[in-house]
Amino acid sequence: MLVKNWMSKPAIVVKADAMLADAVHLLQKHEIHTLPVMKGARLAGIVTDRDLKNASVPDAWLATSPHGADRLLQKEISEIMTINPVTVCDNQTIEDTAELFLVHNISGLPVTNQARQVVGVITKNDLFRFILTTIGMGKDGIQFAFEMVDRPGCVQAVSDIIRDYGGRIGTIFSTRERAQRGYRQAYIRIYDLDRPGLARLKEVLGEKVKMLYIINQREKMSEIF
Repeated sequence: MLVKNWMSKPAIVVKADAMLADAVHLLQKHEIHTLPVMKGARLAGIVTDRDLKNASVPDAWLATSPHGADRLLQKEISEIMTINPVTVCDNQTIEDTAELFLVHNISGLPVTNQARQVVGVITKNDLFRFILTTIGMGKDGIQFAFEMVDRPGCVQAVSDIIRDYGGRIGTIFSTRERAQRGYRQAYIRIYDLDRPGLARLKEVLGEKVKMLYIINQREKMSEIF
């Protein structure tokens, strides 16, 4: 999956010579937490709601006074922005982006295209949305978790059994992380199985692989092995 498919666009930006009050207004209006800062067409920095709160007294941040914002909010964005911000290209993968978040301990990134133009912003919330969409959360599915010997075709063999017993596969995720050496863990979300079919499938799979858990969202039931 590529960043351009999950980023928020178009990017809401602020000029470097704008006032803090302008940035506060943009963040509140669009209900966002991160603003790329521009000097002309060039990305000059980034500012977050945390930066603005740190630069302002709390009363000024929340103020609705008819006299306008506190004079602290009349600072220019260029005085508090983070210069040379980390960016991600719209054609990079979501996995690359998640690694940048972890390495740099940040919560949002400006997204640029090949011409270095700012075309969007991607945040941790966008990553969470990607994860939930990918694993099919919120749908009436059944998630199986297995641990199996890590050999070619091991996940395919399990998925074939599921299909043979009438299960429709929604998503498959497998990894060697947290599995014992020489093994792989697989997480498969399936649909269209009734209770008798689920019982038969569980019995057959239990003879083939190590079952870790079954979570049935439709029935609001879970079984941990």
